[in-house]
Amino acid sequence: MDTVNIKVILGSTRQGRFSEKPGNWILGELQKRSDVSAELLDLRDYQMPFFDEPVSPSYKQEEYKNEAVERWRNKVKEADGFIVIAPEYNHGYPAVLKNAFDYVYPEWNKKAIGFISYGSAMGARSVEQLREVAVELQLAPIRNAIHMPYDVLVATGKGTPEAEIFTPYAERTTGLVDQLLWWTKALKEARQKSA
Repeated sequence: MDTVNIKVILGSTRQGRFSEKPGNWILGELQKRSDVSAELLDLRDYQMPFFDEPVSPSYKQEEYKNEAVERWRNKVKEADGFIVIAPEYNHGYPAVLKNAFDYVYPEWNKKAIGFISYGSAMGARSVEQLREVAVELQLAPIRNAIHMPYDVLVATGKGTPEAEIFTPYAERTTGLVDQLLWWTKALKEARQKSA
């Protein structure tokens, strides 16, 4: 089987964010797999304005004039599947993450997506809302997810080694990655057959 291209998206750009820690951790787990090519996408590297285009991305044919948006679109296009690091802000997802979803449409279609979340209610409300967004973008959100309590952020601030912080999530990580890759491979094969 060919390798699949998985993008890990950091869903926060705020100062002192926690998202890069689980992002780098899950990236390392994906890189242990011989059937995966994985890359971290940091929204800080894609300084996109809030969506203000005159045409919906589902109808857009030409390139975006904004270079960061066009680079983002191309990264989403080359992916076969995604893992989103989704913090919970005020019972929902971060605006910068929703904006990144909104700028692209056909490039998301018919691909699998999984979530790792943290914060209040272990980020569950952020993930539930993002699953609805994913369905509208014709993404296939998988069932398995990793939800981390607020205590994880506190432990990090107290200097607890990251290996120790993420060790309790080993079994859930296997479940998340295995399920994501099953759907990613199935959808990639289906896209190739219908192309």
